[in-house]
Amino acid sequence: MRQYRHILLSPTSTIRRALEVIDSGAMKIGLVVDATQKLMGTISDGDIRRAILKGVGLDAVIDGFYNTNPTTCGINDSREKILQLAAAKMIYQIPVIDNDGCIVGVAEIDEILQPAERSNKVVLMAGGLGTRLSPLTDSIPKPMLHVGQKPILETIIENFAKYGYRDVVLSVSYKSHVIEEHFGDGGAFGVKISYVHETKRMGTAGALSLMRDQLSEPFFVMNADLLTNVNFEHLHDYHESHNAMATMAVREYDFQVPYGVVNISDSQITSIEEKPTHKFYVSGGIYMLNPESLDLIPNDQFFDMPSLFESMIARGANALSFPIREYWLDIGRMSDYEKANSEYGEVFQ
Repeated sequence: MRQYRHILLSPTSTIRRALEVIDSGAMKIGLVVDATQKLMGTISDGDIRRAILKGVGLDAVIDGFYNTNPTTCGINDSREKILQLAAAKMIYQIPVIDNDGCIVGVAEIDEILQPAERSNKVVLMAGGLGTRLSPLTDSIPKPMLHVGQKPILETIIENFAKYGYRDVVLSVSYKSHVIEEHFGDGGAFGVKISYVHETKRMGTAGALSLMRDQLSEPFFVMNADLLTNVNFEHLHDYHESHNAMATMAVREYDFQVPYGVVNISDSQITSIEEKPTHKFYVSGGIYMLNPESLDLIPNDQFFDMPSLFESMIARGANALSFPIREYWLDIGRMSDYEKANSEYGEVFQ
């Protein structure tokens, strides 16, 4: 999906250039974008043929002949939704745009049906104690709690694998033998699994210092107690298309003040807001990092992910947010666990 830059065109590109782009690869479309890479439309061989039949020369510009209302999908759309859209429209390539309408890739249906294997590693943080879910976690680690008849961690690994990410590193600690006995080397689950053992609390970023030599290209980091149907391929493409050092998946969080809020200036009441709602973005516990970010992590120390991002921000590094609107649930309390079990069949089956 990331191989799209060679098919970018501007509205002032010629029909001749559009033909070269369309004939240069298997996508058979050109993407018309403005200077900010905002998608303006698409152009196909059929669009060009219709223009030629009208007597338009090859050196004419494509403005006026391309499709200004193409079918697109968003960075938050799941593979299932994209397949449904493709089937309804009877198309094989769908431009993927971010929340600003800028192109980040092209979803190709053949690749969705049979995703290519990706070499990027997936680091899953599975060493937590899960004390808030006691007594359920007295004998097993939280990622091994069953939701939908299988461990939470198994669902996470399956979701990454369906997008082609099959090289998994599990950072384990508490009752790690339960995880290792279930997953082994990952072969039974269609993936390759290696293990890093934390002998003390390292934090979500500190544990990465134990695997520096394994992470040579952009890699995912995710908490192993999350259930989500985020499109990991779109997150990956968003990260790379924006040349980010680090990308954090974020979710919108609403908080309603249960009282009327009185706004005051110099003891004068300026306005009253009745039970206002405030909106924030919070970390979704899913990240993509470049290997150079590891240089900011101290050795053998507790270091959490917010501290890593603060270090990058202080150095002016490109640290981005990736808003997620798909299903997402952090299983931290008993009520979350009960909710996960009640919703699993509808979301993941």
